[in-house]
Amino acid sequence: MTIGLWWDDEDAEHIRQRSLRYPGATDIEPAWTLEAAADPHRITREPDPKSRSGHTRVLGYSLSAGFVLTVIIDPEDHSGVTAWKTSGADLREYLGDRREGDGRS
Repeated sequence: MTIGLWWDDEDAEHIRQRSLRYPGATDIEPAWTLEAAADPHRITREPDPKSRSGHTRVLGYSLSAGFVLTVIIDPEDHSGVTAWKTSGADLREYLGDRREGDGRS
C-alpha cells in the first residue's frame, strides 16, 4: 500500500509549514514520509479508525528526520494527505512493537 506514496505540491507545502499553523510543531519534509512509509517496522492502519474519509494511517521511522512520523495517505491514489511527528499512544505503540519485534522487552 505504501509503495508509490507521492505528494502534490499543495499538500507538500502544507506539511512543510506545520509550524505556521501549530506553534512549536515540526515542519515535515515529504521525503521523510517516504522513508517512514518504507520502514520495515511501520504500523499501517487500513482504514485509519480516526478517519472519516477512509484514509490510511502509517506510523514509521524516518532516518533523515530522526523520529517517527504519522503519515495519512489517500488509499485511492496513494497520495499523501498530511503528516506529523508521532507522539502519544501512536508513538508508544510503534516503540512497543519495535522492541517486541527486535526481541527486546
